Amino acid sequence: MILVKTPLGQQALKDRHGDLTPRQRSAFILFDGKRALEQVLAATAAMGITVADVKTMVDRGLLQLQEGATGSPGALEAPAAPGGMGTVPSPVIEIGDGRQSLAADGADAAAPAGARAPMDRYQAAYPIATALTAELGLRGFRLNLAVEGVRGFDELAALAPRIRDAVGDAKFARLQQALYD
Repeated sequence: MILVKTPLGQQALKDRHGDLTPRQRSAFILFDGKRALEQVLAATAAMGITVADVKTMVDRGLLQLQEGATGSPGALEAPAAPGGMGTVPSPVIEIGDGRQSLAADGADAAAPAGARAPMDRYQAAYPIATALTAELGLRGFRLNLAVEGVRGFDELAALAPRIRDAVGDAKFARLQQALYD
């Protein structure tokens, strides 16, 4: 599902309207008609953006479904928690009578015990990569922009050697662990 800003949303962003919290504003900017909802949620997971935040923006008329896309932005919902303690449900999007999970349903089942899905690795590694490249200051400005532009595990893994060269092996160890362990 790809969401885009409405004219009302664009005006709210321009005017720094009070309908958007600072963390919602960060996510709101990423809804550019190119990124899917799951990509925006993955990129903003470290800030605590949830499906409920996105639903709030849709309900306020700040976001809408991209023309020609299928689904209904009004069907955004967080599922009821399963009976287990400590279980965090993944957000889903209800489309018609069926449900589609934003998490890679088959990836976790097919992965061996202890292995993590690429999306999980990306979510863990992205905040580390942005922090490492931000510490470089102007020297790492372009690398920081490249990291902020990645949309998934594969793109972040491709940038990893450049990050290692820029920050050194000692600082890179955290990112290495998040990406590959």
